[in-house]
Amino acid sequence: MSKNFYPLIFEPILKDRIWGGTKLNSLLNKNIPNSTTGESWEISSVEDNVSVVKNGLYKGEKLTDLIHEFPTQILGEKVYQQFGEQFPLLFKFLDAEDDLSIQLHPNDELAKKRHNSFGKTEMWYVVQADEHAKLIAGFKEETSREEYLKHLSDKTLVSILDLLEVEKGDVFFIETGTVHAIGAGTVIAEIQQTSDITYRLYDFDRKDANGNLRELHIDLALDAINYKKSEAHKDYQKNVNQSNLAVDCPYFTTFVLPLDGKLERENSGNSFVVYMCTEGDFSVICNQEQFTFTMGDTVLLPAVISEYQLIGQANLLEITIS
Repeated sequence: MSKNFYPLIFEPILKDRIWGGTKLNSLLNKNIPNSTTGESWEISSVEDNVSVVKNGLYKGEKLTDLIHEFPTQILGEKVYQQFGEQFPLLFKFLDAEDDLSIQLHPNDELAKKRHNSFGKTEMWYVVQADEHAKLIAGFKEETSREEYLKHLSDKTLVSILDLLEVEKGDVFFIETGTVHAIGAGTVIAEIQQTSDITYRLYDFDRKDANGNLRELHIDLALDAINYKKSEAHKDYQKNVNQSNLAVDCPYFTTFVLPLDGKLERENSGNSFVVYMCTEGDFSVICNQEQFTFTMGDTVLLPAVISEYQLIGQANLLEITIS
């Protein structure tokens, strides 16, 4: 392994949202610009939103430039073969002070045809939830296009959707086509395909700062919706100092790792590894150097780092592509 490679963190790309708040600052230590900051894009290669390295030798370098220079070292052999120089995932933290719109994302086929983009399969990990906070994940029961359109027209869409009360540590897997909405009072870690394609179905008739209703995508969504009942909530083990499988899909594999003490880790070199710290503090030791991180940090370990140690008391999401 070259000594040039080390755990990378990036400058957060902060997004003002109509539903945003201040918890990205108070909970996750982000230097937010205002009191309606809804998203922190932690690692992104989305066009016009490319992450910039925050630490070490490559500070100030764009993620896309680093990958162009060191494709297999950063991405891993298997990931590079599959995706070329495209970083295939987007990592975010979201603060929902208010309800997000009811929306869905198209699959790879539709997204490629309509937008020349990946689809957007995603997962959520609930970092924090106010008492009685809820979210929407799919339909309560299988429905039809006609029934859906009737409820949409009558503004009763929520009545046929699966509204779930949530708490810290809950995991939801949102497959493409699943009608969904993050509810008020939640902070979410989101892992998704690299895509920014969203079809908005209903926005509670909210108006933006200029008094305008936000754009809806009713027609585009019709062919993208999965009308079956969703099973989005995922159970997982919470064994300390173990990688507990939460979500495994063709686009990413996510483990929940409650860290208490010291762990030896190895990486085959097929894929990078990302750690999102949702609680506590931890360090990565590699090449006889120690790199320390805290709650709210999202850390990219280049695939070429084959052996390392994790030390600390923290709750980590461990993400790779298998």
